[in-house]
Amino acid sequence: MPPMRRRLLTPGPVELHPRALAALSRPQLHHRTEEARRAFLNARAGLKRAFGTEGEVLLLTGSGTLAMEALVLNLFAPGDRVLVPVTGKFSERWAEIALALGLSVDRLDLPWGGPIPPEAVARPGYRGLLLTHSETSTGALNPVGVLARAFRERNPEGLVVADMVTSLLLTQVGLEDLGVDAAASGSQKGLMCPPGLAFAALSPRALEALRPRGYYLNLKRELEAQKEGESAYTPAINLVLAVEAVLEEVLPRLEDHLALKAWQNDLLYRVGEGLGLRPVPEEKSPATTAFYLPEGIPYARVKEAFARRGAVVAGGQGPLKGRILRVSLMGYFDRYDALGVAELFREAWGELGLS
Repeated sequence: MPPMRRRLLTPGPVELHPRALAALSRPQLHHRTEEARRAFLNARAGLKRAFGTEGEVLLLTGSGTLAMEALVLNLFAPGDRVLVPVTGKFSERWAEIALALGLSVDRLDLPWGGPIPPEAVARPGYRGLLLTHSETSTGALNPVGVLARAFRERNPEGLVVADMVTSLLLTQVGLEDLGVDAAASGSQKGLMCPPGLAFAALSPRALEALRPRGYYLNLKRELEAQKEGESAYTPAINLVLAVEAVLEEVLPRLEDHLALKAWQNDLLYRVGEGLGLRPVPEEKSPATTAFYLPEGIPYARVKEAFARRGAVVAGGQGPLKGRILRVSLMGYFDRYDALGVAELFREAWGELGLS
């Protein structure tokens, strides 16, 4: 087989945007300079638009999980009672973070890949609801707006916090419009940048509810610094430059960008279903496809078939480990790249004798 360019078809990290690559090629920038302050402020302004909030977005050095932990740490106190619907690996992570920080967690276990019924979260007596918008482990998209409203009707003072790690710049988000008080995301997904930056978005309601704790993850201290274009501690400033550059390119044509991502994901689902594969999620996220593997076909064989064509794909996690295949185009792919990946998918599957 002839040499092929490696392609990341994984739900993170992803293929990088050319504007991110160009920004990363610049010499190292010192984070306490006027140039760095301008970039920091521009990136924050762009992220506020991307999250659709009138509040604040903080850039933190770490992964999306760091932003999740920072939000739980700074919005809740030990002993606060929170509700966590678990339908996949990353909603399960909310429960684990909340438990580690001393909260009283009511875990609502539901079928992985299935929906969260609004009535399931319409329960009184909670300080918070921790949701996952796009559940990357199953490819499911949860109706966070509907769920937030159902929860808030029974808990008017409660806070709704969402994992938007793989929904930001991949589907429509808007904190206040959805009734979400705070959200977490990261640079290595829809932003098409390398791993290393986490984003903590806080609506005006969340800003009023801050109960800052911790040292490095103290969001009140971070907010004071970031309003001036700096961070409390050394940031991954070159990644900030990359995020700034990508947002400048994508935000002016966001509607077209989201439409492309939806079309690309739908294309892969059409290919997979045409090959006889059954989708995992009931409600599909545009971030990644997820298919059950046929009986008797080990994931290792599928992974190798893609790898021989230069493609890196992802398998399942938790109870789905070894049972599913995940293929994603959430990184930098244009329409014709996607068509090529669709053919690669068919070719790899044909090698397994299943086409």
